[in-house]
Amino acid sequence: MPDYDDLTARIRALTHDETDEVALMATLACEIHHSDDRFDWTGFYRVTAPETLKIGPYQGGHGCLVIPFSRGVCGAAARTRQVQLVPDVDAFPGHIACASATRSELVIPVLGPGERLIGVLDIDSNQPDAFTAEDAQRLREILDECFGRS
Repeated sequence: MPDYDDLTARIRALTHDETDEVALMATLACEIHHSDDRFDWTGFYRVTAPETLKIGPYQGGHGCLVIPFSRGVCGAAARTRQVQLVPDVDAFPGHIACASATRSELVIPVLGPGERLIGVLDIDSNQPDAFTAEDAQRLREILDECFGRS
């Protein structure tokens, strides 16, 4: 598990006074991805049209380019605005296999001021049951601080 206090401090220092959402996503994807060996793919999908997510900054192999809100783990997180902690992606109805090595997934909605849905943070692992509720909570706190959720 990452040292979340250190990760939070590092991200805070790197993103201080930055307001550009893509710049924030790029920095967070890099820092989060390299903070833990469980994280095989780490990236953002951005809301670019109604009910549509498009790939944003990420670390790891290729991701899906477009994900509708109606499909997959990322779509479920965007649609419901709730964290999706999936210990076994093969058991998730409608899972989209962007990478065949993915065994488990954590997707967190990214909300900005006024609860505006900006996108989702998607973290994949090639290990089953790789993520914990603490991962979800600590990463959500980082996202809320960086993207100004109020």
